[in-house]
Amino acid sequence: MTLVAGVDSSTQSCKVVIVEAATGAVVREGRAGHPDGTSVHPDSWWDALREALADAGGLADVAAVSIGGQQHGMVLLDAEGRVIRDALLWNDTRSAAAAAQLVSEVGAEQYAARTGVVPVASFTATKLRWVRDHEPQHVERVAAVCLPHDWLTWRLRGYGPAGAADAPLGPDLEQLTTDRSDASGTAYFSTASGEYDLELFERALGRPGRVARSGTAVGSLGVVLPRVLGPAESAGIVGELPRIATSATPTIVGAGAGDNAAAALGLGAEPGDVVVSIGTSGTVFAVSGHPVADASGTVAGFADAAGASLPLVATLNAARVLDAVARLLGVDHDELARLALDAEPGAGGLVLQPYFEGERTPNLPDATATLFGMTLASTTRERLARAAIEGMLCALADGLDAVTRLGVPVERLSLIGGAARSRAVAGIAATVFGLPVTVPEPGEYVARGAALQAAWALSGTRPHWDLATAIEVPADPQPIVRKQYAARRP
Repeated sequence: MTLVAGVDSSTQSCKVVIVEAATGAVVREGRAGHPDGTSVHPDSWWDALREALADAGGLADVAAVSIGGQQHGMVLLDAEGRVIRDALLWNDTRSAAAAAQLVSEVGAEQYAARTGVVPVASFTATKLRWVRDHEPQHVERVAAVCLPHDWLTWRLRGYGPAGAADAPLGPDLEQLTTDRSDASGTAYFSTASGEYDLELFERALGRPGRVARSGTAVGSLGVVLPRVLGPAESAGIVGELPRIATSATPTIVGAGAGDNAAAALGLGAEPGDVVVSIGTSGTVFAVSGHPVADASGTVAGFADAAGASLPLVATLNAARVLDAVARLLGVDHDELARLALDAEPGAGGLVLQPYFEGERTPNLPDATATLFGMTLASTTRERLARAAIEGMLCALADGLDAVTRLGVPVERLSLIGGAARSRAVAGIAATVFGLPVTVPEPGEYVARGAALQAAWALSGTRPHWDLATAIEVPADPQPIVRKQYAARRP
């Protein structure tokens, strides 16, 4: 039996799944936590990865491994491979003004045409501009810029800071690699061409960049950017120290991917599929056979992990909407679902605009949640529960509309994330989206996608693993729900 491993290095934790390469069946798992915060030293990810690998039984019998990681995080390295400052993560908003400056200088249409995205505070380019403007003492020390999964892949292969006992191959920055999906979240990479836009990189940091290339001495002109690997390419092999146990057969390291792209791969998403992820925040992403560009910035034209595109919309308010209303009603989530299913579509005219923490899509950072349509008849526990679920889903459905307006076909919807396990959410989603809804069995889909990528790098052929389904709901469009919500749209 051939085993492969997938890693999900997320904001909160590091998860490892070790699966059969032929079927994707999980053999063993491991986990370790990450520190809280929006600015984190990457060493904490490395420590967590080694702990999670050990918890999963190590890599001695594993033929290939790949890492899926949180997107956009900025890792700065000096010429000795040392981290210059804590990594600014995707959820660090201090670079919001820097994002506005970059858009003002280049123009939203130009940014979208050149990179597929319009910069917001999440993206790496804006964090580089913030460092340029607020920490100029660091800028001249920067020898390489990479993303969380790039850095972990490099470390797993045995590279790292000069003199570090767990980095026997030393600080060879030319060995840094990434993939299209993660590179597409930087705002200095073209999804259409598959190449970096070096002018935009220099505009962000104030120094020229160049692509890593083997055999080039450290110190050559330009800040090193990781070489971009294809979906089936290997970055190299696992270094000996992180293996946890020894084996005569080297473990191949796959290209890795951004977390949403890895999840799409783990779900087996193909063109025509859309995935709605309902965690603390919400995402809507679809697989597209062609790159997309949205000058409004609503849709980010990311790349996927299989050679196609992954247009994506993100919202700040998703499962937290249900948390808030459940607390208000004094019920758990099962009882919230029961209450919601006892109310009719449209909740008797009660509409919840769910901007509890401001909102990213639409861009309303200072907005608050509002409840509309309160009458003596509509203001019941059942209708409030349903209005909460409908409001959350309508905000995500607006995101899907933005994706389809760009010519992306959508035929089937998969619902994932913690809130997808609610029996009410899946049923109401079929009425809000008007599409057939599938809820797969709960699983670590980012890690599963990374494991599939590892198997792909090992065999050269993309595997197709069966995916168990927990819930299937036929399309049941109820136009009243979206109509009411649209009437209250700011």
